[in-house]
Amino acid sequence: MNGYAIGIVVSLLVYVVVGNWAGRKVKKLDDYLVAGRRAPTLLILGTLVASAVGTNSFLGDAGFVYSGYAVAMIMQIPIIALGYVFGSLFFGRYIRRAGTRTVAEFFGRRFLSRRIRAFAAFTVIVGLGGYLMTVTQGSALIVSAVTPFSYTTALLAVWFGYTAFTVYAGSRGVVITDTIMFLFFSVVALLALAFIVDASGGWFATVQQLATTTERAGIIGAEGYMGPGRTWDTTFDMWSWSVILGIAWGVVFAISPWQSSRYLMARDEHVVIRSGLATAIVLSIFWPVIQFAGAAIVLANADIRPLANAMIWAAQNLMPLLAGALLLAGIVSAGLSSASTFLTLVGFAITNDLVDASRRNDRQNLLASRLAILGVGLAALGVALVAPPSIFWITNFVGPSFAASWGPLAFMSVWSKRITEAGAFWGMVTGFFACVLPKALVTASFITLPVILDPIVIGALASILTIVFVSRAGAVSEAEQGFREQLHVAPAELADAGKKRGTLLWPKLLIAWGIVTMVGLVVVYVRPYQLATGLIDTGGAYVTWSGELLVVLAFGLTLVAGGLLAHATVKRILA
Repeated sequence: MNGYAIGIVVSLLVYVVVGNWAGRKVKKLDDYLVAGRRAPTLLILGTLVASAVGTNSFLGDAGFVYSGYAVAMIMQIPIIALGYVFGSLFFGRYIRRAGTRTVAEFFGRRFLSRRIRAFAAFTVIVGLGGYLMTVTQGSALIVSAVTPFSYTTALLAVWFGYTAFTVYAGSRGVVITDTIMFLFFSVVALLALAFIVDASGGWFATVQQLATTTERAGIIGAEGYMGPGRTWDTTFDMWSWSVILGIAWGVVFAISPWQSSRYLMARDEHVVIRSGLATAIVLSIFWPVIQFAGAAIVLANADIRPLANAMIWAAQNLMPLLAGALLLAGIVSAGLSSASTFLTLVGFAITNDLVDASRRNDRQNLLASRLAILGVGLAALGVALVAPPSIFWITNFVGPSFAASWGPLAFMSVWSKRITEAGAFWGMVTGFFACVLPKALVTASFITLPVILDPIVIGALASILTIVFVSRAGAVSEAEQGFREQLHVAPAELADAGKKRGTLLWPKLLIAWGIVTMVGLVVVYVRPYQLATGLIDTGGAYVTWSGELLVVLAFGLTLVAGGLLAHATVKRILA
């Protein structure tokens, strides 16, 4: 076994041990499904980030950036970050007030509807089942690339690694191991960037070389890597794609089951708000680090195939053995964290939402949940063994379906007095299929659609229109309206003066980080880029107007706007 394999195996053993230790304290169903509703801010932050990142960030996203599209990915980040602001403030804290164990259960109770709850569970099973397969495959790709093990053997090893503690410990084990993994892969991502940039002569030398490279002309430029045979024909198409996908993923991270369900584990509502804002800050640091690293690898080797192996190649060729082993173990950790989250949620959807659990006692439901998780894991393993890996595009196929089917319904279920049970059900159904079916046709090359008619847009519009028109034909029952009104009764915990001060600090930190980001990126990105491309010279203006400066200002100002919105909302909430 080589050094890379040893690092991966050791990390796997650590997570199995810690996860099973956590499982010893699981005594009842709430411990298993929602970690006893006692998790502090650090654990909610850790599980939010860990379940958002996965192998798709290190392999799929980094590989896409490596292919020539850094700015297209980076432009999405602050928009996605706003998803955590809106998600925690306008949805997450309300589903926690409802006291449900899953988000699908929340929808069912909100509209007193068994069919809504069942269909929501169906989308969880289909969507997160697909995610589970991709992160398992992504982790296995790494293991098979750096060890003597075959891809099949690696799949089995990875599957056992996350299943071994997830089946036993449930959400309690996942939230603890997620936080350990989050801290680990965040550190190794920064370490990787340092070594990759050093291989090209340092930070400023790397920026200048990327600005003028002919291998991927425009890879870090605002105009992008355009031309015949490339992903986009025009810069406008690239920017449109980035904004549309950014909004879609922002909605996904605001309301999707693998994100919003984390708030159900929070100790109180202060934790929900703090962890959502903290996640926006952390991911606006983490994702640019990964994406710039992916771009910088081009300077060392522009011919890596498949593209998703770019970061794996860098770990083996641009980093010392120990650092490379840590990076690969960190990537595997990111995959395991997402896999364990998806596995629990699919299992819970089956036993808590798809099947009527009211006829079983707490102990029987706990056993049923563990058996369901094991069954889901075996099914995902079976599919992963026969399906070809496609980390980036499968992720972008499955995830946005939640933006289309759940997004409008999630926020309207909290804020609309007029939405009916029928409107909610048919809105979710039409949103799901109006997104998934066109996406399947586009992926199979049967049809082509302009960027502004992305299937996500089609699905979301279909959902909104269906909800509005169907709801107009019906009436909201008193019980439904009463449940919604109860959601807006503030819990006593919000009145704690000490907690208020701590919670009000986080919007200010988000505002400050937005300002720091703008200034910092002008210094370390815009100016060296403009010097390298001849837009300015050392004796002239510090910077001048360009697409790159506009991207940086948009990045920082979006974070500032999110912080200002959060500050005003939190002040009103805590008044």
